[in-house]
Amino acid sequence: MAKRDYYEVLGVSKDASADEIKKAFRRLAVLHHPDKQGGDETKFKELNEAYEILKDADKRQRYDQFGHAGVGGNGGGGGAYDFNGGGFNFNGQNMNFDFGDLGDMFGSFFGGGSQQRQQQSQRGRDIETALELSFEEAVFGVEKTIHLNLDAACEHCSGNGAEPGFEVVTCSTCKGSGQVVSVTQTIIGNIQQARVCNDCHGTGKKPEKDCSVCHGRGVKRKEQSVDLKIPAGIDDGATIRLREYGEAIRGGTKGDLYVFVRVKSHKKFTREGDIILSHESIDMVTAALGGEMKVATVDGSVTMKIPAGTQSGTDFKISGHGVAHPKNSSRGPHIVTIDVATPTKLTKQQKELLETFQKEAGKRRFF
Repeated sequence: MAKRDYYEVLGVSKDASADEIKKAFRRLAVLHHPDKQGGDETKFKELNEAYEILKDADKRQRYDQFGHAGVGGNGGGGGAYDFNGGGFNFNGQNMNFDFGDLGDMFGSFFGGGSQQRQQQSQRGRDIETALELSFEEAVFGVEKTIHLNLDAACEHCSGNGAEPGFEVVTCSTCKGSGQVVSVTQTIIGNIQQARVCNDCHGTGKKPEKDCSVCHGRGVKRKEQSVDLKIPAGIDDGATIRLREYGEAIRGGTKGDLYVFVRVKSHKKFTREGDIILSHESIDMVTAALGGEMKVATVDGSVTMKIPAGTQSGTDFKISGHGVAHPKNSSRGPHIVTIDVATPTKLTKQQKELLETFQKEAGKRRFF
C-alpha cells in the first residue's frame, strides 16, 4: 500500500507554516492517540511519521523535491516499529526501538499508558551491554563477538545445585511453596505477609547436599562469548534482544541479553532513515557549464553528471547507494548537496576574463 502524502495526513496545505503544521499534528494526535478511547494506533503512527518529516526544514525541502524517497524509508514512526515496545523480529533477533520523548508528551494527556511487564517468578537476571559500530558496519551489517562475564549453569552439578549423587528435595522451611508467611499484630488486627523463602530462594526445592563447586547456587561466574549477527541497516540507538542469553538461575530459565547499538559518526556522511547525505563542492565554471564529477559513496566512487546552471544548495539523488530497509533488501538513495565554491585568489588573466564576463552580463540576463 502506497504511503499517503504527508500534507494530506496532517490536513494542511503545502505552503503551511511550521506553526500550522505543529498545531495540526497536536490536534490530530490527541484525537487518535492509542491510549485514548476510540484512538487509532495506525493513524497515530502515520501522523507521527508525517510530522517528523514536515517539522524539519531540511527534510521538508527534500520531501517537496523527491517525495517519500527523499526522506528515507524507515524514518518517523511507521513501518515495523512496535508502539507497545515489543519490537520486531529481524533475522531471528528481536529489535526494539526508542520513540524518544513522544510517549512522555502524551503521557501527560492520558496518564501514562505503558504498563510494566510482569516478571517471571524464576528467571535469571537480564544483562545489558553496549556495542559500537562504524558507519559502514551499520549500513552493510557485520558479525561481532561479545565477551561477557555471566552466571552460567554450574557444570559440576548440571545447574541443580546438588552435589552429584544427591537429590533435590522439597524445601522443609516453606513446604515447597517457595514462600514463608508471617503474621504481624496491629491495632486493626493480625496482618499476614508473604515473603520469598530464604532457604530455597523461592524455588520450593533445595539440594540434599550443596554442590561443592557452586555451594548450592546452581550457577558459577564464567567468561562467555556470544556471536551476534548485526543486520544491515541497523541504526544508532537500536536495541537487540537475545532471549535467554542473560544470566542463569537455579531452577529457572536464563534472562535475556540486551545489546544497545551505538554507531560512530562518519567524517563525510550522515544518515536519515535509509538515506545517506553528503556535500560535494564544485567550481563555479563547472556549475555554470555543467560536467561530471566523482562522488564518494559507501560503495566507492560514483560518477555524477552536473547539469549546466547548477546552483549552490541543489540536491541530487543517487538511487540504490543508501541504507538497506529493515523490511526488504532494497536500499535507499544517497542525496548529494552541491556547494558552489567561489574562488578567493585569481590571477590577473582570470580577473580580466571575469570582468569581460561581467560586462557581457550587463547586456544579457544569465540567471
